[in-house]
Amino acid sequence: MIYVVATVRWIPDGQLCPTVPNRSNYIHWIEDLLSSDLIPRISNSSETVRGFDIGTGANCIYPLLGASLLGWSFVGSDVTDVALEWAKRNVESNPHLAGLIEIRNANEAPCSSKSETVAEEAVRENTSEPVDSVVRSIAPIFVGVVKDSESFDFCMCNPPFFESMEEAGLNPKTSCAGTAEEMACPGGEQAFITHIIEDSVSFKNSFRWFTSMVGRKANLKLLVSKVREAGASVVKTTEFVQGQTARWGLAWSFIAPRKNVIRSSTPGKVHHSFMLQGLRRGNGAFQVLKSAETFFCASNLSCKTDSLSFSIDVTLSDEQTQAATLDGDDLPGSVEDDSTKVHSTVTGASFRISVFEQMPGTLLIKGSLLNKSLSGTFTSLFSQLEETLKTEFVSKDR
Repeated sequence: MIYVVATVRWIPDGQLCPTVPNRSNYIHWIEDLLSSDLIPRISNSSETVRGFDIGTGANCIYPLLGASLLGWSFVGSDVTDVALEWAKRNVESNPHLAGLIEIRNANEAPCSSKSETVAEEAVRENTSEPVDSVVRSIAPIFVGVVKDSESFDFCMCNPPFFESMEEAGLNPKTSCAGTAEEMACPGGEQAFITHIIEDSVSFKNSFRWFTSMVGRKANLKLLVSKVREAGASVVKTTEFVQGQTARWGLAWSFIAPRKNVIRSSTPGKVHHSFMLQGLRRGNGAFQVLKSAETFFCASNLSCKTDSLSFSIDVTLSDEQTQAATLDGDDLPGSVEDDSTKVHSTVTGASFRISVFEQMPGTLLIKGSLLNKSLSGTFTSLFSQLEETLKTEFVSKDR
């Protein structure tokens, strides 16, 4: 059973044709960053999560995915007439999402008072090496595009990976064509992301998280160093693996993290995910969802399945929760010491399993702990679920 929630109807010849799974993985990683509560929300931000897509492209893939899967609102920016025209067409072809997505021309954005302070503030903060001519030649990213008093929960970017189209053509892992503006820029991805980092210093109070995809692992360490030099309070990285393609995610924030979250984040993760690739013929999201339900029911856990959203809410009984606590599971967020923790009453420990269709034959299985208790038990159960579903649904010859 497949639900199509957004469509990309038009991509003109020569424009980048995106593969959806890696883009979806990026969206879900940002979802994990936002739900972690490590960085508090900006005080004047609305309840709706708001994102800024740098270089949205003719396909407008990230805003369409984020709006359709998660109900987020977006501003997508670009610099070429072709990308702007077709991005608007793809938004308009999804009228149920059109109110959530705005497309902006980065070359024609009104001047912002912040544009006069970018270089000055970078020097004042003693952030990094002086901006060289390569970085200066890159089109505007935030300056003049983000409006005064405007705030976002995050920005995201799939930057031009190469320094030239010749370099792109020599790369054996380049899987699809694209325009020069999409695939190459002076200095490549290192210069482009450096420009984002330098701009972020002046917009530190306008974004909760700054993020970018990175195409080369060799660049990641250098870019992390630049982010730290810029004075970021938190830096996060991740790896996206889809088939034989690997990309990396870089995220940073200048907002002070919550102290209680820092203290409690060590014991265990509250978000997990894995991919089911190469599903056997006749199997899809519905069959996987029902198998997951059977797995948890066999462990005497309470399950509430929603077939419309392809999700299961799993709840431990009070007795199971207390048993896990006495066995030494962690209670992130607890202020009790070890001598009193086992005597506390923890109830309603639950988590959610969601199944997302990525493309024919590929599913993303995601688990999220719905409260602050029993992260160790959740991690163990999710690992067992992954092994069970891969054994049941994935072809052995993969």
